[in-house]
Amino acid sequence: MPVFESVFESTAERQPLRPVVSAAALGAGAGAGAGAGAGAVGGRRGLLPVLPALGAVLPEGGLRRGTTVSVGAGDTGLLLALAAGARDSDGGWAAAVGLPDLGLAAAAGYGLDLRRLLVADDPGPHWAEVVSVLAGAVELIMLRPDGPVAPKPAARLAAVLRRSGCVLLVAGPWPGAGLRLEVRSGRWFGLGDGHGQLTGRQVEVVAEGRGSAVRGRTARLWLPDECGEVRSVVEPAGVGEDVTSGAGTGLDRMAVV
Repeated sequence: MPVFESVFESTAERQPLRPVVSAAALGAGAGAGAGAGAGAVGGRRGLLPVLPALGAVLPEGGLRRGTTVSVGAGDTGLLLALAAGARDSDGGWAAAVGLPDLGLAAAAGYGLDLRRLLVADDPGPHWAEVVSVLAGAVELIMLRPDGPVAPKPAARLAAVLRRSGCVLLVAGPWPGAGLRLEVRSGRWFGLGDGHGQLTGRQVEVVAEGRGSAVRGRTARLWLPDECGEVRSVVEPAGVGEDVTSGAGTGLDRMAVV
């Protein structure tokens, strides 16, 4: 079984992980009676916050606790942007499982707190067990499984997530995911004719799923912009919306610095 290490802390220096579910929350859940059931989500209710620009594309404005979100094509930028809001939650801890190529500088740039990020680079076939263990200790887990996921193990993990209230972000498809996000189109800015430096990426993000997400939503975002931030695309007044070429939009001038 992999050893979990905080990115910036050695085993000797690390403070114990604070329980995600506080004693007060547990007491409140116990006093609510049998009617609370699985809906209590391990003492945590509601939504995990996301960056403001992503809130516009999510049906509920945040990530429903205890659920799984599939990130189409495993887009790393979108995965990190979705995870960044965990820093503003009560616990603030996140984990990355099966992402050995994850760039920590990029993660910090999107807003993740590296002091509260646990990494299990290569769990191999034990990734499901690793996720089950971490789900009780962190608010959010980013996961890339080592292969296609069958419905039965996905259903077992779904039960673990419902009990703990942890959000699972999967790089790729996931059976029964309640929400699916993907980058439908995108363009990098900053490169000239064989020279230059990438300064930003403009994308169209689509969110689809079940329930309130069944109709789907679309947003155009900088992911990231020239400052490394995630924000909505704002068109100059009276200008068209040519996303593919940026012709006539002034977007090249906004992106290239």
